[in-house]
Amino acid sequence: MSLPRCALLWARLPAGRQAGHRAAVCSALRGSKAPNTSLFVPLTVKPQGPSADGDVGAELTRPLDKNEVKKILDKFYKRKEIQKLGADYGLDARLFHQAFISFRNYIMQSHSLDVDIHIILNDICFSAAHVDDLFPFFLRHAKQIFPVLECKDDLRKISDLRIPPNWYPEARAIQRKIIFHSGPTNSGKTYHAIQKYLSAKSGVYCGPLKLLAHEIFEKSNAAGVPCDLVTGEERVTVEPDGKQAAHVACTVEMCSVTTPYEVAVIDEIQMIKDPARGWAWTRALLGLCAKEIHLCGESAAIDLVTELMYTTGEDVEVRTYKRLTPISVLDHALESLDNLRPGDCIVCFSKNDIYSVSRQIEIRGLESAVIYGSLPPGTKLAQAKKFNDPDDPCKILVATDAIGMGLNLSIRRIIFYSLMKPSINEKGEREIEPITTSQALQIAGRAGRFSSKFKEGEVTTMHREDLNLLKEILSRPVDPIKVGCNIDIFVDFSQVDGQYFVCNMDDFKFSAELIQHIPLSLRVRYVFCTAPINKKQPFVCSSLLQFARQYSRNEPLTFSWLRRYIKWPLLPPKNIKDLMDLEAVHDVLDLYLWLSYRFIDMFPDASLVRDLQKQLDGIIQDGVHNITKLIKISETHKLLNLEGLSAERSSRLSGTLKSQARRNRSTKALGSKAAEPLSPAAGEKSLASRLVQQGLLTADMLKQLEKEWMTQQTEHGKERTESGTYSKGTRRKKKDPDSD
Repeated sequence: MSLPRCALLWARLPAGRQAGHRAAVCSALRGSKAPNTSLFVPLTVKPQGPSADGDVGAELTRPLDKNEVKKILDKFYKRKEIQKLGADYGLDARLFHQAFISFRNYIMQSHSLDVDIHIILNDICFSAAHVDDLFPFFLRHAKQIFPVLECKDDLRKISDLRIPPNWYPEARAIQRKIIFHSGPTNSGKTYHAIQKYLSAKSGVYCGPLKLLAHEIFEKSNAAGVPCDLVTGEERVTVEPDGKQAAHVACTVEMCSVTTPYEVAVIDEIQMIKDPARGWAWTRALLGLCAKEIHLCGESAAIDLVTELMYTTGEDVEVRTYKRLTPISVLDHALESLDNLRPGDCIVCFSKNDIYSVSRQIEIRGLESAVIYGSLPPGTKLAQAKKFNDPDDPCKILVATDAIGMGLNLSIRRIIFYSLMKPSINEKGEREIEPITTSQALQIAGRAGRFSSKFKEGEVTTMHREDLNLLKEILSRPVDPIKVGCNIDIFVDFSQVDGQYFVCNMDDFKFSAELIQHIPLSLRVRYVFCTAPINKKQPFVCSSLLQFARQYSRNEPLTFSWLRRYIKWPLLPPKNIKDLMDLEAVHDVLDLYLWLSYRFIDMFPDASLVRDLQKQLDGIIQDGVHNITKLIKISETHKLLNLEGLSAERSSRLSGTLKSQARRNRSTKALGSKAAEPLSPAAGEKSLASRLVQQGLLTADMLKQLEKEWMTQQTEHGKERTESGTYSKGTRRKKKDPDSD
């Protein structure tokens, strides 16, 4: 069977079935693992109706006795030899049973059968043929209901990913020099690699974040080295005629593996192990056409890189760096936010903890900057600048592990609010586990950076009982990386060598299922499925669906259409919910820009949308600047209305109760018994009193919060009277009829 025919059969399957068949064939082709045949969805083959030419088989022989035929089919099904033969053709017991039921229904319910099968059934009835002679007809039917069986050999050929270096003939045609700059955070390893990049005649920088690509882009041009910028959502050329510069800074997914360079820099090479994005580092490492390739990252990746380069015939030179400034783990925990000092950074692993800690700091009369992953890059930079500014009263930073890379911060002391980080396992289940040694080192290393005013770094925890666990985590050696991540269009049914693993395609499958009912060509559907979206954001997911629907109708997504869709213009947020809504809108604009570089005609207004996004970034920056006010408005209402709250919601309101649960889990990780969960009645009845008992609120504070909330409610009531009821979610300005 030809490859085009195989691809055509694949394209005819709905997206959900494509994903299912891919995953199942993946397992079937590897051979070392039993196929998950539950993912094979049988197609329907309808029985044949009356033929215009009559029943030719009956005319040549005789009409079939359906009772006799049923006995023959049942005998066929029970034969062990037939079942074994079916297994040889990829039909395990489950598929064999499904195929037989469909085959039997087809035979019994058809008004007339094809001449060949009619004759063979007639011969079996008269003992002129053996029941096993039915197998070719059964197999033909099985391939009709499971089309992937028909192109099994072709799929095996095109999904053989066992020698990835061979995918990049341009890179294999040159002898590349590989230099691995190994060292901890703040050791100068990236600095030395960038110096080589800047002094080269041409070069490419491949970074893990847009922020890092922007930083190298700006640094290169400031040094008089013309440099372009390429990310998933943005293209910037610096030459006045639009010609490409000899240097380019890009996110690692966007690097070109066909353009020749003198020097390439691949930053954070240890991310080659990442299940979702590691394929991009594998691709860059194996495919970049550069005379010198400088890798920057943890020593844990050295062995894997050396082994991979052995398969390409290239040697690896390792240059080791030590940390430029000392860092120490303190012997005491912070224990109370009253003990905060200028230059402190409290690291949390959830937004709820971010909000809770920020509010508690504000109650103490201190000002804090806030940085977390879903903030736009511009807002993160603005908050970093605010924290770093010696003349700004903001001296405390509250952040997630988003500070681990991409931001230059003047931090004296890192304080882990918790050591438990939520994650999603291979089954898609939410888990909470202690952070890894690699994660702890990456975050702790942000304290006392060489370029900051603090020449020594300190690390500790918020809670005393977490301190020993932190010391234990930091003292462990970082586990060597053993396999690199790989990907291809048919990744879910690929054969891979031991040095590679197949990339996690959960997000791809999620998008495929989301848009499977929309009529799109296979190529367009594939591009939409690879669009980077946060599947936790309902508005972003619904926007992908809406964009795909517009595309299928051949209706360009213009600037005017987009403004109406997001209900622009938007007002600054009045509470945390509004802020989260604005962040989601920013992600939707990112999605538009990403698609605009893939479908220029259908997403024609990228420059206008980018200007709109900058305005939105400014609105979000204002909101984050006043985040404690937003938290106060949101939290105060919740604290004073506990009677109507469920236990689940009550637990979300209190960062204190949440961190207590995490401390219990941390204690459990150390071998102690975890505390029993809070009962609904206790959660609803005593939240405020618990906060008072733990010293986070006083009776006077509680009264002050009540007073502020009552004032806020009065003002909010006046606003509603003056301007009418606001729409649910983010508040929006009244629409100007001519605004579009």
